[in-house]
Amino acid sequence: MSTPPRAARRGRDRKAEIVLPAPGRDRFDPADAPGVAVVGGGIAGLAAATLLAERGARVTLYEHDESLGGRLAGWRTRLADGSEATMSRGFHAFFRQYYNLRGLLRRTDPGLDRLRPLPDYPLRHSGGLTDSFARVPRTPPFSALGFVALSPTFGWRDLAAMHARAALPLLDVRVPEVYERFDGMSATAFLERVRFPEAAHHLAFEVFSRSFFADPSELSAAELLLMFHIYFLGSSEGLLFDVPNEPFPQALWEPLGDYLRSLGTEVRTGTPVHGVHPCDGGGVEVRTDSAADRHEAAVLALDPGALRGVVAASPGLGTPAWRDDIAALVTAPAFLVSRLWLDRPVRADRPGFLGTSGYDGLDNISVLERYEGEAARWADRTGGSVVELHAYAVPAGTAPEAMQNRLADSLRRVYPETRHARVVDARHEWRSDCPFFPVGSHSRRPTVVTPHPRVTLAGDAIRCDLPVALMERAATTGFLAAGALLAAWGVRGQVLWTVPRTGRSPVLRALGATGRR
Repeated sequence: MSTPPRAARRGRDRKAEIVLPAPGRDRFDPADAPGVAVVGGGIAGLAAATLLAERGARVTLYEHDESLGGRLAGWRTRLADGSEATMSRGFHAFFRQYYNLRGLLRRTDPGLDRLRPLPDYPLRHSGGLTDSFARVPRTPPFSALGFVALSPTFGWRDLAAMHARAALPLLDVRVPEVYERFDGMSATAFLERVRFPEAAHHLAFEVFSRSFFADPSELSAAELLLMFHIYFLGSSEGLLFDVPNEPFPQALWEPLGDYLRSLGTEVRTGTPVHGVHPCDGGGVEVRTDSAADRHEAAVLALDPGALRGVVAASPGLGTPAWRDDIAALVTAPAFLVSRLWLDRPVRADRPGFLGTSGYDGLDNISVLERYEGEAARWADRTGGSVVELHAYAVPAGTAPEAMQNRLADSLRRVYPETRHARVVDARHEWRSDCPFFPVGSHSRRPTVVTPHPRVTLAGDAIRCDLPVALMERAATTGFLAAGALLAAWGVRGQVLWTVPRTGRSPVLRALGATGRR
């Protein structure tokens, strides 16, 4: 670890840490460039493919779907009014702590001009209280103190009523130690242990846990503590974030796909991989519907279900214990994204994104024309609004149409002006392919390095002993997976950045240490 010069910084946090790769030559000579398969075209696979291609490897990128982006992919759809729109699997926040993801995007957008800041991230409970982060200071510990001073749901009395000793671990979160201490406890149990007030529990922390598409009573407390560190007490980047100013394909993945092709990458979309088999003498064979391609190495950058399927179909890959760990990966409960094209606008003061709790399963509302160009053009042309509703961790057995109707009813409760709006068209996306981190699961989570020296793993389900989560974990493990292969060939990997890997100040670390005794 070292502290780089200010000019090289990726964000505003002076305590952000740099992780240097193993030393090596800058790139392969054309004569000795290996062929590497990257299986999966989401964030993790794109990061791995980008680094490998930049270092001169001959990369083949296999993606099951017809477009890149993984869980942030998009596709064209024709609406009932005859216009075309881009549908996706829903809103994603690009936090300023996502140094490595943002570094990937800078390959085609050096100034990140295709990202647009949202001015606030309000959180509303059905009881009527709303929290805002717009005026909360970004630098810890003033961020926590400012939140208490400004919040209607978490005041000084609530702070005084907390179990101080139980809350001390929040002051000095360390990876992987946080998993060793708190993976055996649920997020809900931790919140109860520290006596967080109920309203703050719902607004601030249940929202975080549901970012994992998970019920907090089942989610590992270690993941919740890590989130608190990344976004609140461990980083001075703050809780505000950016969003793409156009749909994901146009703003992010199509330019990155073109960049990869310019580096010689063969991008094979619409190509599911059915097996990755070790070859005698080294390397692997990647089997698709139409071919069996041999490569010197492979990065498997897949969601948990797809990774389980590929490994199960590849009996020679890995050891029995490793294969058992892959088979034990858990997929989060189903989630729903409903996008509604309305014939009239929502009120002008409605935020681009609103987190919600207590509204019959509705977890957030996005008003897309507030930030996305395509939606804004449709709204300007029709006088309407494009509204997106999310429901995370939908209970098993829930009737899809009933849940879709519940979300629409909750929208009318939160934004009453939509009660008289006609739905011009609607799209409903039901998915269940996100990783889930239940209590006690961390020790079995697979790492980037596998028993096969020429196969690595990447994705937000993969263990990474750096303080990263969600999209940033995907990007970081993608770079690490490519870097592990490059290091074996004596080629330099990617410089990575993280939020501080311990508490930010000696005082906070000392207080946190008392909680470990």
